[in-house]
Amino acid sequence: MNRINGWLLFIFLQNLSYVLSLVPTMGMGNTFGKVFRISTWGESHGGGVGVTLDGCPPRIPLSKLDIQLDLDRRRPGQSRITTPRNELDEVEVLSGVSEEGTTLGTPIALLVRNTDQRSSDYLNNDMRVAYRPSHADATYDAKYGVRAIAGGGRSSARETVGRVAAGAIARKILKMYNNIEVLAYVSKVQDIGCQVNEDTFTMEQVDSNMVRCPDAIAAALMLDRIDEIRKSGNSIGGVVTCVARNVPAGWGSPVFDKLEAELAKACMSIPAAKGFESGDGFSGTLLTGKEHNDEFYIDPITGATRTKTNRSGGIQGGISNGENIVIHVAFKPTSTIGQSQRTVTRDGEEVDLRGKGRHDPCVLPRAVPMVEAMVALTLVDQLMLQHAQCELFPDETPSENRSNPLGKTAHRDKGAKKIRGRQPLAAATGPMTQRVDEE
Repeated sequence: MNRINGWLLFIFLQNLSYVLSLVPTMGMGNTFGKVFRISTWGESHGGGVGVTLDGCPPRIPLSKLDIQLDLDRRRPGQSRITTPRNELDEVEVLSGVSEEGTTLGTPIALLVRNTDQRSSDYLNNDMRVAYRPSHADATYDAKYGVRAIAGGGRSSARETVGRVAAGAIARKILKMYNNIEVLAYVSKVQDIGCQVNEDTFTMEQVDSNMVRCPDAIAAALMLDRIDEIRKSGNSIGGVVTCVARNVPAGWGSPVFDKLEAELAKACMSIPAAKGFESGDGFSGTLLTGKEHNDEFYIDPITGATRTKTNRSGGIQGGISNGENIVIHVAFKPTSTIGQSQRTVTRDGEEVDLRGKGRHDPCVLPRAVPMVEAMVALTLVDQLMLQHAQCELFPDETPSENRSNPLGKTAHRDKGAKKIRGRQPLAAATGPMTQRVDEE
């Protein structure tokens, strides 16, 4: 028996480091990413909010301005259709960056102090004991047995300050690596949609109006609808579309770690997010396979394999195919509204509740930089995982034996092949048949 116990102890000690590596660095649910990893912390009405970013490569030029630009796009008090809470959201870099403005490869800690919280809006009225319908008040109480009443604590969108700050660093890494752009915009407010060229729209066009829709005509209609709802003491939801350009083919993994699955987890973690689509998403179910499939062709300039359409949203088989990655995130109307609603207190008494405090009548304009941040963080994580697994050693396969380069930023070494005419795959005059044995 002693020999068996000794062997068990030996095996345990041999695997202790592995077991400890599985223990999260913070409380469950506060950490995101595998290699490029963030942990956010802080409450809406606490001393401040922030993030610790671990796994950032060293020697990346980084200034406070790089981070502040995205925080300014997220901060409250920007317009009449956002919460009037007046926070400057000035970032403080506590660690991980040298005095010369270069990342050190060590954890980067970023802090934004809260300066305009008004806890009395929550503590001196019925919101202290009554649950806001469709808010996290009741579920936090059910899980923890206690909750941060003032400002909603960690369930507040104030938590996303840390995500956006870290996302700004991810954005810079992507730009340096392959000129990758991650741009989002409000594509729908209730039933009001827009027309946007996903290949050409710019951040300047997105930020040219307070709705953050690059279609000026649609933006005006959206603003009128938001104003109408806002004046009635109500709230409204819609959709944010995000496009990632110049992402190389090959990012993402099969089965459980598909790229769209990672993006879905990232974006569905944003407060008020209730739906996710990749590419054509649910609208693709209305098409046949012939209509939905993205046919391949050879780019006559680069010689790379491309797709004529992009209904897949730049992802096939869970792996990027080198086309634009396109996702859509649905956001529900803000839970806290100025109209009276039926609810219950913590003690189980039915009451009427009218929301107090300062809240966004529509979360969409400020959700734009939040979605961009989560997409950028996911892509940098995938970039580093791709290098770790597939690019650790150079591919020495002769070029003539490799698959043709795939995607809009890929190039064939000798340019496009000169083809005199379309070469049939079979001698048959009709369509080529195929026997499919996949489940």
